[in-house]
Amino acid sequence: MTSKNATLIGLIAILLWSSIVGLIRGVSEHLGATGGAAMIYSVAAVFLLLSVGPTRVRQFPRRYLFWGSLLFVTYELCLALSIGYANSSRQAIEVGMVNYLWPAFVMVAAILFNKQRANWLILLPGFVLAILGICWVLGGDEGLHLPSMLENIQDNPLSYGLAFLGALIWTAYCTVTARISEGNNGITLFFALTAVTLWLKYAFIGGEPMEFSLTAMIYLVLAAAAMGFGYAAWNVGILYGNVTVLAGASYFIPVISAALAALVLQTQLSLAFWQGAAMVCLGSTLCWLATRGKRSDMQEATAS
Repeated sequence: MTSKNATLIGLIAILLWSSIVGLIRGVSEHLGATGGAAMIYSVAAVFLLLSVGPTRVRQFPRRYLFWGSLLFVTYELCLALSIGYANSSRQAIEVGMVNYLWPAFVMVAAILFNKQRANWLILLPGFVLAILGICWVLGGDEGLHLPSMLENIQDNPLSYGLAFLGALIWTAYCTVTARISEGNNGITLFFALTAVTLWLKYAFIGGEPMEFSLTAMIYLVLAAAAMGFGYAAWNVGILYGNVTVLAGASYFIPVISAALAALVLQTQLSLAFWQGAAMVCLGSTLCWLATRGKRSDMQEATAS
């Protein structure tokens, strides 16, 4: 496979990932937050088994199996449930935007814990801008307005809290697995474990009743494909394509994701929202530029 084709496949992964927020929300509206997420990861695990193949557990370092599984499963639960528990489509998109703080967090963690070299004069403004962008989004139509932001969060602290926790957990996953995976890829196993965990939650804690319909099945297949094939395509792009191009393009996921989610969920977003989303993208891009020159932990961990 040529580098150009591999890079194109990696760019397709970015589009697939960008559709996840809207599709997860679409599934949860028909099958519930927990049941819908369990179905998504079950089908996605099958897709990964067919595309990536089974996980060769015996070849993996035990530390990677334990920490990789724990952090990945916990993150995916936070991501799916934060979107599923949102009170509205608009809120689901905002929650997804909070989750996209992870690129900036990953860059900072790579510097602090994995000794990644960086230009702090670029990194600090980028990190602050990303945080400011999220505050701008949460302020609603008024932009950076603290009372509106607090009122918005208090309306559903569980969803916003899970999204923010997920960003921190994914940062830990990228930071840890970049050091202990030894080039192994446990994504098929991790998706299967996520599905099992969600089914256990559904069985013992409960969840909303699942109402199967043609629309629900379409959302389910699309969401599972975006999840499973997105990871598979990204892995090909990172291993054989132009990492610099893919890394730069990945920081535009928040804006692309919001646009696709608004289209799928038929939700209008205010000018203030788009301003905040652009700030998140710009801030994350600055963080990336501050560490440019070496393969970052984000790309290494996602490929692992």
